[in-house]
Amino acid sequence: MRAGFRSPNALLSLRGAKILVPAAFAALVYVTGIYRSNPFLFFAGALILGYLLPEMWLAWRVRARQHRIRLSLPDGLDLLVICVEAGLGLDQSLMRVADELRIAHPELSEEFHLVNLEMRVGKTRLEALRELARRTGVEDIKSLVAMLIQTERFGTSVAQSLRVHSDDLRTKRRQRAEEMAAKTTVKMVPALVFFI
Repeated sequence: MRAGFRSPNALLSLRGAKILVPAAFAALVYVTGIYRSNPFLFFAGALILGYLLPEMWLAWRVRARQHRIRLSLPDGLDLLVICVEAGLGLDQSLMRVADELRIAHPELSEEFHLVNLEMRVGKTRLEALRELARRTGVEDIKSLVAMLIQTERFGTSVAQSLRVHSDDLRTKRRQRAEEMAAKTTVKMVPALVFFI
């Protein structure tokens, strides 16, 4: 789910890949003949690598999707603030933001659209928002959901809470960028020492 695969056969496909990819790697080792120097090592390496490769690919897909959702969240929150301040309810605002972000940020649009669909089939807003946080696994969305739940419980202004949360997210985003920029000098030291 966190990688964006909604098909009920996704788990079955992953299990099939964990069987087929090691078999393909072992066949490749056999066909190429590189196993002759050390058969046990090459076949064991091919099987282990083939078993771990689908899992590593899936983890990479999850991280990439979460990164795209994290980058698109401030824009989505700004649109959400505008919709709520214009007089729409939170449910209608989520639907409008999902429609508006369909081209620019398809992952966030899809998640908001799923929240709307869950509320239409009978889930409460709190349950649908909690499911959003669980489905994405992004810390920024978890904090957004917690803030929306607290806002609904205490009856405070949703627009004001969203505006403050959006400003906080932009500050975090800037701090992450500054942190990455500060790390570059340390990461360049091994290249400078060993290659120059």
